[in-house]
Amino acid sequence: MTGMTSTARPFLNRRLTEFGTTIFAEMSALAVRTGAINLGQGFPDTDGPEEVREAAVRALRDGRGNQYPPGPGVPELRTAVVDHQRRRYGLSFDPDTEVLVTAGATEAVAAALLGLVEPGDEVVALEPYYDSYAACIAMAGGTRVPVTLRPDPERARFRLDLDELRDAVTDRTRLLLVNTPHNPTGTVLTRAELTAIAELAVERDLLVVTDEVYEHLVFDDAEHVPLATLPGMRERTVTIGSAGKTFSFTGWKVGWVTAAPALVTAVRSAKQYLTYVASGPFQYAIAEALALPDAYFDGFRADMLAKRDLLSAGLAAAGFAVYRPAGTYFVTTDIRPLGESDGFAFCRSLPERCGVVAIPNAVFYDHREQGAPFVRFAFCKRTGVLEEAASRLKTLAP
Repeated sequence: MTGMTSTARPFLNRRLTEFGTTIFAEMSALAVRTGAINLGQGFPDTDGPEEVREAAVRALRDGRGNQYPPGPGVPELRTAVVDHQRRRYGLSFDPDTEVLVTAGATEAVAAALLGLVEPGDEVVALEPYYDSYAACIAMAGGTRVPVTLRPDPERARFRLDLDELRDAVTDRTRLLLVNTPHNPTGTVLTRAELTAIAELAVERDLLVVTDEVYEHLVFDDAEHVPLATLPGMRERTVTIGSAGKTFSFTGWKVGWVTAAPALVTAVRSAKQYLTYVASGPFQYAIAEALALPDAYFDGFRADMLAKRDLLSAGLAAAGFAVYRPAGTYFVTTDIRPLGESDGFAFCRSLPERCGVVAIPNAVFYDHREQGAPFVRFAFCKRTGVLEEAASRLKTLAP
């Protein structure tokens, strides 16, 4: 058989056999094929601030970042991250030893888990979780231990059972993987919940990786509390941030890690063999973006709040049970009031039924049955697009 290779083993590393093509790729391809409105993948359909885009153009023209930037990231961006953390949260970091720039938050998660987890270590993650978490834990040889956020229909939110979290920690637990504001549920963990997580981490001497990429998208009376600000957490927490979510330049892939020097060193040891470096000119632009006045961040949040309310109202009118998010730019819905119960089948049929694409939440669960009736929609789109989507979805109303 010319050109064929015969082997008794499958080509794919067995740690990755449970992971196929991501649901985002599948549903985005479905949107293109059907011409449907894509409310599945979480990327904006407009660019961020013009002055930030021009800053990237200026960096390109000035020859800043066109060659390999420094491994930890350009000094301007590391300093801007430190200034941002101090200004917003009162956290103090050393830009030279406690900040690492990454190729987006996804690489930050991967490098943190690859650098900190050894085969056999258990990683406790809040379920449902962003799909790369499971794959990265697997690549590190760790064992994921999901703790399920439970739907609370009366309060229209998902809640963390702290007793369940405590029971999930064993002598093999190395790390807690926390995401707040939480994708996909839109839950923002309260200060009381985060304090309990911090106390557990200190009591059991656990590391914590906290994904805070939606830190600037909290609504109503919700408050974003960085875990690293809580007692005993500064020295054991790896905090992940992202420019893509805050400035609507997701294609630039600029993320960062802040942590104590020993933790940053561990993460960098893995990161340097992933991309080594990335996004050179864009790093300079994001340094300028992080220094934007509070008016930008307030306006960004207000715009997303209005879009949340627009889409949430449209989904409710269409017959969904809506879990109005306290953060992120996603809204989770329950399809059972529509007479449906299988989120996968529902999402695969939705483009043909009414020309809209969504994501089945079950893909973010180990306990698939827990997520089966829930479907996620993204509202980081133009107002006109959301209005059209809401109009189309109304055809589902019983």
